[in-house]
Amino acid sequence: MVEHTTAATHAVVTLDVALPGIVWGWMITLNMWAKSIATGVILVGVYLLKKYGERVEGVKTLMPVASFIFLNIFLLFTLLDLHHPFRMVNIFLHPHFTSAITVGAWLATILTGIIFVMAAGRVLNKLNDELYNKLMWAAFIFAVPVTLYTATIMGEAAARELWQTPTELMQMALAAFIGGSALYLILGVGDRNVKRDLAIVLAVSASLSFIVYMGEYYFGAMKAEEVAATIAFVKSGGEYHTMFWIGQYLGYIIPVALVIFGLRNRSQSLLALASVLALAGLWIAKHVWLVIPQLLNLS
Repeated sequence: MVEHTTAATHAVVTLDVALPGIVWGWMITLNMWAKSIATGVILVGVYLLKKYGERVEGVKTLMPVASFIFLNIFLLFTLLDLHHPFRMVNIFLHPHFTSAITVGAWLATILTGIIFVMAAGRVLNKLNDELYNKLMWAAFIFAVPVTLYTATIMGEAAARELWQTPTELMQMALAAFIGGSALYLILGVGDRNVKRDLAIVLAVSASLSFIVYMGEYYFGAMKAEEVAATIAFVKSGGEYHTMFWIGQYLGYIIPVALVIFGLRNRSQSLLALASVLALAGLWIAKHVWLVIPQLLNLS
């Protein structure tokens, strides 16, 4: 809100006031969810291609196509959530690389361009293996910071003690591995050994993510009073209590159990079900964690 301007310097003085209500809502949740899948498909896909080679030849096309789709979902909802979306061009015309948002926007744009070339080249059969491999490793390198940079933005948020950058970095990385492995399992990529590896990645990532959430849930109050007040929104009953535990069960607990039974019984159906639930639970868990700090009165 503009208070006044100074004619001589054209400086604009604003009032630094708290914004009421939830500013980062479901669009940002969808943004992070889609980004996790887009980058996870790359990270897990490179692992599959390096380990199994010709046995997962289809991944060479599936990886860039799927990643391109989810990257554009991520970028679209990032743009739609902005109050002045056309001003985003200034990130590229007048960049300030001290901002995590600017750095992330540049990295995500470069990654999307690389993935587009890979996807178009595979679909049109115009990309030789040597060039594909060079682009694949470039995509892998850029996918790592793209999936992590949101944690830095959350950590920079003022008066949001629940969002700590080191913890969020781990959750972003684990979400990418959950998203990538789950999508490949849903699409039925590879033979039994490939599916076993994907299932193990899904189960281990989900288990670690659940452990981090439980650590915050039970011990976060020791860090700061604000964290205790924030966690109270999911401890004291009500809408977010229910949503939090639905996310934990759908995203982490049930998928891990289904993976164990699926591997024992060699059941692709159970692994696919675990993957669908993991993706649904991931969205719910991230949404609760995004919203509850914004419910606190900052005055």
